[in-house]
Amino acid sequence: MPKTIVTIVGARPQFIKAAVVSRVIRETDDIKEIIVHTGQHYDENMSDIFFDELDIPKPNYNLAIGSGSHGMNTGRMIEAIETVLETVKPSLIMVYGDTNTTLAGAIAASKMHIPIAHVEAGLRSFNRRMPEEINRVLTDHVSSLLFTPSETAVQNLATEGIKGEKVINVGDVMFDAARYYAALSENRSNILEELNLQTGDYFLLTMHRQENTDIQERLLGIFEGLKDSTCPIVWPIHPRTAKMLKSFDIKVPEVIQMIDPVGYLDMVMLEKKAKLIVTDSGGVQKEAYYHGIPSITLRDETEWVELVDLRATQVVGADSALIKAAMIEALQMKITNAAVYGKGDAGNLIVNALVYTEL
Repeated sequence: MPKTIVTIVGARPQFIKAAVVSRVIRETDDIKEIIVHTGQHYDENMSDIFFDELDIPKPNYNLAIGSGSHGMNTGRMIEAIETVLETVKPSLIMVYGDTNTTLAGAIAASKMHIPIAHVEAGLRSFNRRMPEEINRVLTDHVSSLLFTPSETAVQNLATEGIKGEKVINVGDVMFDAARYYAALSENRSNILEELNLQTGDYFLLTMHRQENTDIQERLLGIFEGLKDSTCPIVWPIHPRTAKMLKSFDIKVPEVIQMIDPVGYLDMVMLEKKAKLIVTDSGGVQKEAYYHGIPSITLRDETEWVELVDLRATQVVGADSALIKAAMIEALQMKITNAAVYGKGDAGNLIVNALVYTEL
């Protein structure tokens, strides 16, 4: 009889990671997967399109939680997830990454004594002011299976007393996704033609973290650093970021072309054809690396420390002078894949562990 696993997702990066593992699960008769979408990202451009183009089965449950404060959202998610788990009675739940959805799923399952598998376990920025850091630490400490993306993540867990057979270094599921969807994007994305862009003639900007978008001084610093860019900058703008720009009455530099959020295949195409990527996203940092594109990280630290060691990215925060210098230096970088995040078979390794591990 197959194991019933509840996969809990709610944000764009989680849809991508879940697509990798769900594709492998569908190839086995040993697991029945139930997908729960919390609705953390809830508009069509931020959610529905991802399920369509990534070929993820439509969620069995859509909780439609929507927006709100961290505490409000997490609490509502816990309550709704608990109701689903009472109905499904799974053998295990699986959560991804470090969002409020991740933590809510982990808390709900742990209270019901349901084993938890955490994909992307062991990452640490060592900045407890980041909501994501709190989410990932708490989730790791209640999880029964911890799937890490790197040896650094394994070491982080060991430092916190989490070690042994339940920690499995599978590599990064985003590496699987980058390899699989890079080829698909060539045939399914027309974003460059739609935006009249040429390969290597533009920079790509992504920015959504509260540490940047909610602080006027940081936004102004970032824009000051980018305003003299030698290439046009394309920015798929997060709805919440657009709201904050309006609230602060900040004028975006003319060199930046703001566009609506794009689907994943369009995003992959924009990433792999860019000359440089400027981002505050951990996922986009890695995708830039996998596509061989240099990046600049608009944060004061990164949990993906291997990228800094490999000089694939530069951490500049919101310092305009550092951003300007990094843009010049980054264009001289040659990115080579050192396989620090596995071999691109994380999905297979995860499903194999789910099938054969008794919890």
